[in-house]
Amino acid sequence: MSHVLFWDIDGTLLSTARAGIFALEQAARDVTGAEPDLSGMHTAGMTDFLIALEVLETMGRERSEDEAAALLRAYEAHLPERLTWRQGQVLPGVREVLDDVARRPGVHSLLLTGNTRAGARAKLDHYDLAGYFEDGAFCADGDDRPAIARRAWAMAGERLDGRLDGERAYVIGDTAHDVHAAHAIGARAVAVLTGPAPRVDVEAAGPWRVWDALPAPQEFAAQLGLPDRA
Repeated sequence: MSHVLFWDIDGTLLSTARAGIFALEQAARDVTGAEPDLSGMHTAGMTDFLIALEVLETMGRERSEDEAAALLRAYEAHLPERLTWRQGQVLPGVREVLDDVARRPGVHSLLLTGNTRAGARAKLDHYDLAGYFEDGAFCADGDDRPAIARRAWAMAGERLDGRLDGERAYVIGDTAHDVHAAHAIGARAVAVLTGPAPRVDVEAAGPWRVWDALPAPQEFAAQLGLPDRA
């Protein structure tokens, strides 16, 4: 039986050191003509579309879905260059674990993220992580984390010809939103406390496992019951 790992991006795989805020601010200028200050905005666990709506509200504008969509397209255009403005990083242990699971037969790594597809691609390309993932489910304009999770589940089911077992499917993320996404599809939630979300909030959501950081590859595989390396 195959195993599926659904990975969150921000706070789980990498940190951009909030470089995305610079892209959001420029996008807001492009779309509204106003000068934003988003330095105090908290975005952890939110979908990109919800973030765009919050940006509009912060600027005193209506939460227009059309304007939010336009803001996201501008954000996607600015993000690759703005990622160079801060010294972000791949989080500790991530590359080692991804290298290891790629060598284990029947283990599939997919993305399950609140980023748009273009936003996710920009971040993964910048930090040289894109090659580890077969595909993923992303924020489309207007949907929430459970909807994204259901698309990820359907994608995994297609790849495995329907042979998908919730006890061998794991959503790995750093916020309560990721835990709720796992519950929405009957997968096991693995919380990694490498993002800004408080432990008490993450634990209150009821994850299957809580780690302070990703463990060493062999321990990661053992806890998730992954098959031995080929």
